[in-house]
Amino acid sequence: MKKALLACGFSAVIASSLMVIPSPSSGKTAKACEEEWRANKATIQANGAKKKDFITECRAGAAPTAAAPTTAPQPPAEERKSEAAAPPPPASTPTAAGEFRTEAEAKAHCPGDTVVWANTRSKVYHYASSRKYGRTKSGAYMCEKETATAGVRAAKREKRS
Repeated sequence: MKKALLACGFSAVIASSLMVIPSPSSGKTAKACEEEWRANKATIQANGAKKKDFITECRAGAAPTAAAPTTAPQPPAEERKSEAAAPPPPASTPTAAGEFRTEAEAKAHCPGDTVVWANTRSKVYHYASSRKYGRTKSGAYMCEKETATAGVRAAKREKRS
């Protein structure tokens, strides 16, 4: 008799615990909910929700109390690769004579000369083959012949391309 009661009680515990665990298809993974929390943390907290409550609602498959993510959709992978390959625009506007915002402007100004990227803070210039070409925080495109008058020198270990 005791064995029958124990078996019955044990199966009841298992059955009730299965009802508490949400099925994988009914909600998101913990990782997905965590990423959603990180992406919209400020908005979610502004609505008065706590992380634990948000994760619980998200995992259960219920619509969380926060607004949907406000991030723009990602462009296709091909477009993201081309964006990563393009150098960022210069942070500062060139101010001195002989400094240009774009490489095309510099090439138009000095068609027979090599165009270099001059870091205006360090006063060092880089050739197009350098990883720093067009990528320092402050700088401008210049003609190589005009760099000496501006007080800009070539990088020490860099070779002309």
